[in-house]
Amino acid sequence: MSTTRREFIQGSAAAAIAGPGLLGHGALQAQVPVDTLKIVTGFAAGGTSDTVCRRVAEALRGLYARSVIVDNKTGAGGQIAISTVKSSPADGSVMLQTPASMLTVYPHIYKKLPYEPFADLVPVSQACSFEFALGVGPAVPASITSVPEFMAWLKTHPEQANFGSPAAGSSPHFTGEMLSRAGNVAMRHVAYRGTQPAILDLTAGQISSVSGPIGDFMPHLGGGRVRLLGVSGAKRSRFVPQVATFVEQGYKDIVTDEWFAFYMPAGTPAAVVQQANAALRAALAKPEVVNGLADMGLEAKSSTQAELLAMQRRDTDYWGPIVKAVNFKVE
Repeated sequence: MSTTRREFIQGSAAAAIAGPGLLGHGALQAQVPVDTLKIVTGFAAGGTSDTVCRRVAEALRGLYARSVIVDNKTGAGGQIAISTVKSSPADGSVMLQTPASMLTVYPHIYKKLPYEPFADLVPVSQACSFEFALGVGPAVPASITSVPEFMAWLKTHPEQANFGSPAAGSSPHFTGEMLSRAGNVAMRHVAYRGTQPAILDLTAGQISSVSGPIGDFMPHLGGGRVRLLGVSGAKRSRFVPQVATFVEQGYKDIVTDEWFAFYMPAGTPAAVVQQANAALRAALAKPEVVNGLADMGLEAKSSTQAELLAMQRRDTDYWGPIVKAVNFKVE
C-alpha cells in the first residue's frame, strides 16, 4: 500500500470518528479532531502505565490526532499527573491515563487531595484490567504450594511473616492486608517503589512474599525462584491458569483487581469526549495493542463513558470499608 493511499484510508477513518462538528479548516485539519494530543501519566518511562500509554498513543495517531505525545508527570504517587490534567485546557488536546487507585483508593487514605476524582475529571474509556498475585521466593520451602499452607508455615515461622507491595496505600498493599487478616497471621507490610524492586528482594530471600500485579511476576516465573500461590481475580487468570484463585483456596471475600483508564479535564465538551471514546475503543481493539498489553499480563478493555463512571463509583465504595478496617492513613 502506498503512503498516499494509507494516509487517505487513515484520514477517512478519522474523519468518520470526528464527524462534522470538529472538522477544521482545510483537508489536513479535517482528518482528525485534534492536531496534537498529550497523554499524561503519573509514572516513569518504562513502567507499565507508561508502556500502556505509548502503545495506545501509537494507535491513536492519525485516528484522533495527527501527533500524540506521552508526558510523564511523576511524583506523589500519580497525584501530580492528575493535578496537571485537572488544570489543562478542556479542549480535547490533553488526556490523563491513570490506574484506578488514585481515584478510588486515595480518597480513603489521604485527608486532603489536590483533586476531586468525580468533579475534576470526565471519564473517557477504560484502557485495561489486571489482577494481583501472591508470590513467594527462596525464603519459603518449595513444599509450600498454596496460600493456606503458606499461612500455616508463617504461624510456625513468625520471623518470615512479611509481604512486599509496589507502594503503601496501593491495591496490592490492601490485598496483602486482606490475606493477612483472613489467614489470621500478622504479616508485616514492606512498601517498595514499584513491584520490581520488591521482586528483586523476594528472589534474594530478603522477604518471604510479594503482593503485586500478575504481569510483573511473569518474567520471573521460569527460573523457579518465584512461585505464585494464588491470584486475586474472580476466576483464574489466562496468563497463569495453573494458579488457583484466593476464592478457590477458601478466601471467599478476597476478589480484587485494578484497571487503567483515560480521563479528560472537567468541562471538556461532550462531543469531544465522545469522539475520544470512539477513537480509544478503536485503538484498544487493534491486535498489536491487544497483544502488546497481553505481553505484560494486561487485558485490553475499552468501555463507554457511563461504564467507566460506574466502575469508578463501585470501586470507591468497595475500598472504603477495607481501608477503614486496615486503619491505614497518609498525612
